[in-house]
Order: sequence, then structure tokens, then C-alpha cells
Amino acid sequence: MGAGTSTQAAIRLAADIGGTFTDIVLEGPSGRTTTKVLTTPRAPEEGVMSGIAQVLDLAGVKPADVAILVHGTTLATNALIERKGARTAFLTTAGFRDILEMGFEKRIAQYDLDADRPVPLVPRTLRFTARERVAADGGRLIPLDEDDVARAGAAMAEAGVGAVAIGFLHGYAHPDHERRAAEILAPLLPDATICLSSEVCPEMREYERFSTTCANAYVRPLMQGYLERLRAALDRIGLTAPLYLMMSGGGLTTLEQAARFPIRLVESGPAGGAILAADIAAASGLDRVLSFDMGGTTAKICLIEKAVPETSRSFEIARVYRNMKGTGLPVRVPVIEMVEIGAGGGSIVRVDAMDRITVGPDSAGSEPGPVAYGRGGSEPTVTDANVVLGKIDPARFAGGTIGLDRDGAERSLARTVGDPLSLAGFWPAAGVAEIVEENMANAARVHAIERGRDIARHTMIAFGGGAPLHAARLAEKLGIDTVVVPRGAGVGSAIGFLRAPVSYQVVRTFRALVDTSQLGPLNDLVMGMSAEARAVVAEGAGGDPIDEERLIELRYQGQGHELSVALPNRALAATEIAALTEAFESLYERIYGLRIPDVPVEAVSVSVRAATPGDPSPALAAVGRVNPVAPTDHRLVYDAGRGDMVEHGLHWRPDLAPGDQLDGPAVIAEDETSTIVPGGFTARIDAAHSIVLERRPAGAETAP
Repeated sequence: MGAGTSTQAAIRLAADIGGTFTDIVLEGPSGRTTTKVLTTPRAPEEGVMSGIAQVLDLAGVKPADVAILVHGTTLATNALIERKGARTAFLTTAGFRDILEMGFEKRIAQYDLDADRPVPLVPRTLRFTARERVAADGGRLIPLDEDDVARAGAAMAEAGVGAVAIGFLHGYAHPDHERRAAEILAPLLPDATICLSSEVCPEMREYERFSTTCANAYVRPLMQGYLERLRAALDRIGLTAPLYLMMSGGGLTTLEQAARFPIRLVESGPAGGAILAADIAAASGLDRVLSFDMGGTTAKICLIEKAVPETSRSFEIARVYRNMKGTGLPVRVPVIEMVEIGAGGGSIVRVDAMDRITVGPDSAGSEPGPVAYGRGGSEPTVTDANVVLGKIDPARFAGGTIGLDRDGAERSLARTVGDPLSLAGFWPAAGVAEIVEENMANAARVHAIERGRDIARHTMIAFGGGAPLHAARLAEKLGIDTVVVPRGAGVGSAIGFLRAPVSYQVVRTFRALVDTSQLGPLNDLVMGMSAEARAVVAEGAGGDPIDEERLIELRYQGQGHELSVALPNRALAATEIAALTEAFESLYERIYGLRIPDVPVEAVSVSVRAATPGDPSPALAAVGRVNPVAPTDHRLVYDAGRGDMVEHGLHWRPDLAPGDQLDGPAVIAEDETSTIVPGGFTARIDAAHSIVLERRPAGAETAP
């Protein structure tokens, strides 16, 4: 089960820190309790503790009764994006000082001479070198010059660095020089954290390895301090349950591992949402799913096939240009593959020099927040537009804990959008909604096309505080007929945390031709990696069984990219080498349409992922009854299909039961979000209490 729990009756907590809200979920024998509180950026643990206090009080649970706490945070991501990490130095092999600046040595935009490259986290003045050289086969060509290391350490101390990244040529395979350099630097920099590339990212390809190690060093003091403060605050109230951290690859890890390798947490919140969507897909028997997660700062879109999210071993952080590859900082860690755009509820709205409405990517966050929050915000946001369009009830926002100023939101939109574009009434807000929805639709189309998928054949699963407000309109733009809004959608990522397994992935470079001569070294390497991964997972498994996934990266000799092929969860036999080669060539042919005869196949790297079984929901039962329900009230809400404010029937989601059905236009409200059901859609409640929106055939709309 997820997070090493031994019984479904255990009381479990999840906390997800976003850019605007911190979401808290408690699950136990009596059901689920949730809350949203504003994030406290200067001391994130304060928002977490406030939310935990609220849900414990609402559920009538004592802190000591909690069995486990699972946590995800955007703290590391935001520190990298906003450049608010530690002052970091980098020590590398003589002659390689500028590799962080050189990158891949190619144009990021073929015809744009002014395209900006990402600025390295470590400036050139803090990049130091030491004479040393180890060959790729382990031969020591030049011994480590320890005097060079000591001189670099003295310069680092004088510069006041708080973190050091060490990355030597071929250190991924032969780490002795990196380890010795760390031993020399430690007494010279007693207050600095030191990260080795051979521990953070033990893979070939120097630029990505060095970039990942620098990023880990850059955020580690911040994350380590935060996690220690959070652990201390939990202990003070008597909540001594184990604390696990959500990783970007979709698994959980221990507090100690998270503090050591915080770079693995950078996409932890979105990963929780993808796990929730995959769980719903499995329970509902959905083969093709588009996960749509929209919070206060960003919107995330992920493709899920047969209840398995698409994954990757690398991604970019903080792109200078939102959709341009190569303009971000490359990081090689396991991650759930998704596209993320600056289109959240707090995304700031402007009109550019060409009289176009633009949305994001910067966000008003929680301080000061949207204008409607009345906390000093002066720039209008997507949330302000939704308030003006009637999609959000100002009196019941966030369960009534935050009163919204509709008039203030309308004035700010009129000033920023209406006056420059000569738009009046609700039209500035409608323009914002149309732009943000088209931005999300375009990102989803590109993401699907790049992967050869027909997006219209997918079912959308929408969650996060903002997604249910826009999901139906986004589905219309993408040609999707069915949208599922799960119970607890407003805190969906936090719910996903409680479905995640404890897991850990180990990756090692293994450069060799695929033949029987390398069988012994390969099996020895994999067995050692298996033991390492299992040891980490065993800390949080709580006696649960541990599964493994073993993969080997293969390519035709001389190529620059590789494909993953499964390895058996045991020693590879000599008789299986031919089958391994055939599996690679078959996959290569399926993707690229050909095989390359007479070119040997070589291995590049091996990965081993150990994990406890997840905590999936049971298969969804059919609902035999259909019960049409009438609205309890009505409210004017903007309907994009009609281009006007239209009366929508109001329904309170907790009052709806499985089998209940209603026609749009309607609003289904709950404490943490509202689901907009446009005209042309029918909404029904399934056995899991999810809202299932389905487009009615053309001509079948009911009168408003």
C-alpha cells in the first residue's frame, strides 16, 4: 500500500504547498476531510501547520492519532525559478570551467539571433577547477591536485558560499577524486553543503550531470532548513508520524533522502495530480486520459495510457521562453512527463504592445494575491476574471474563509484590459477567459501531437482549484466528449499523494556492447543497484512487499539517443542476450520505421526502481439509477458558447448522490472549487461521487 501503510483504516495526512494555496487532506475510517489555506511564502511551514490544525479539528482527530504524513511542495521549484537559492560554487576538472555556459553548444532557436540562453546558477567567478583526469575506463591519467582543491576552498570561503557542487570528468563512473575533494573542502567550509555529481546524477553527459548537481546544491540548504523546521513544528504538537516527501517521478521518499537530494522534489505537486488521475483511470477502466490540473500559479497537462502516466528521465526548469526547448536548466531526475504553463488562477493579466491580452506566466501568488482577495493586489488575474464572469461565488470562496471583492476585480480588469481595448461590461473578463483557455488548449494539442496521440480520443480528468471552472470549455476546444471531476478535485494533488508508493530509482551509466562478454559486469552492477534502491525503500515500506522495475538503455553504436528495454528481475542469462537485442530492434523499428543491419547494439545506462505497491481505489461499480435533479437557485454566469451572461442553475455538490443527473447550463459548487456545466453538457454523479460531464449531441441542448 502507499507510503508503507498496513491498513486502510490508518489516519493519513497529505499536505501540498502550491504557489497560492496550501492543500491539506485527511483520510481515515470516518472518511475524508479537506481544507485550503493561503500559502505563507516567507515561512511555508506556517501555512502547512495552520491547515493541519484545521483538518484535525474538523475531523475530531488528535495529532498523535495520525499514522503518516505525505508532503509535496513547490519550494525547490520556486527557488530555482526565482533564483532564491544558496550562493553556490562549482568545482570541476581543469579545462571544463565553462561547460555550464557552453551547454549543448547548439542554437536554441535556429533563426532567432537574440534568443536568450538560461543563465547558469553558478556565475563564472564562483566556478573553480582542479587538475585531475580519470579516463572513461577508470585509468588515472592525472592525480588529483589537492593543493588546487584547497586553494579553491579558500576562495569559496572568502566568497561566502553556502553550497558547493563537485563534478569531475568521468566522476559518474569513478568517483574517488570527487570524494577526496569533498574531504578537503569540508573543514574549509564547515557551514556549506557539498554535493557530488557521482551521488546526485551518476550518469555520463557532463553538462546535464553538472547542471543537475549544481541545482541540487543550490536548493539543498533552503529545503533542508525548511524540512527540519517542519519536522520540529510537527513534533511540538505531538504529530510524530513518519513524514514522507513526494518526488517528481511519482513515488515517495523519506525525509532524510529528500533533504539530501531535494532536486528530486521539483515537480512533486504535479506528480501527485498525475497519480490521482491514473488511479481514477484504472478504477474507471479508461485507457486514454488527459490529466488537467490547474491551480493558483500554473496549469499542468499529462497524458496517461492504460492508467500509467508518461515518464521521463530529464526535463528543463525555468525556461526563458515558455515553449522553447533548450532555454531552461536541464535536470536529469525521474519525472512524470507533462506540459506546464503559467495559466493558474493567480496568473497576471496584461495587454501587450500589440493590443493582445496576455496571461502569465508570472503570478500574484498568495501575497498579495488577486485583486479580489483584497490583500493589496493591484494587477488583475484569471481569478478576478472568473469572479466577474460569475463562475466563483464571492461569498463561498475557499469555504467562505476568503471574502472576494467583485467590484474591485471588475474595476481592475476595466482599467487594465477594458480601457486599452475599448471593451465594457463583462467583455474584459470574457477575453481573459478565452485567452487562458486557448493557451491551455494549444499546449495540450502540441503535447499530444509531439507524441503521436489523437487528443480527441481521450477522457479529461480535471482537478485543482481552477480546472473545474475551465474544463468543459477546454474539452470543447479539444474535441473531447467526456470530463471527469473527481471528489475533492480542489485538493486533487494532495489526494494523489496518498495513493503513491514509497519508491526510489537508481541510475548508472553502463557503456558496453550487448554481448555475453559483458554479462558478468552487467549483472553485478544491477544487483548492487537493486540492493541500494531496496535499502532506501525499506526505510518507509513498513513491512510491505517491494517490487522492482529494471530497464536498460540501448542504442545502435554511435547514435546519440537511446531507447529503454525491460530487464528481468533476476540475473540476465547468456541465452537472453539475443532476445534483449531483438526487443530493442523491434522497438526501434516501431518508432522509426526501420532496423539498421550490421550495426552492433550498445548499452548506455541501467536503471532500477524499487517500490511498494500503490494504494489503488477499487474498480468503479455501475450506478443503476438515473435521478434528474433540479437546481436550488440560479446565478448569472458567462457562457462562451452564447457569448453572454446566462442564468445557470446552482447545485451544492455535497447534496448530490450517485445517479443524480442534471443538464447545463449549471454550476456545481463545493468548498474548494466549482464545476461549470455549460449548455450542451449533461452532468451525472458516478459511484465514486465524481462529476462526469458529457457533451450532448448537437441539437439536443435544453433551454436555459
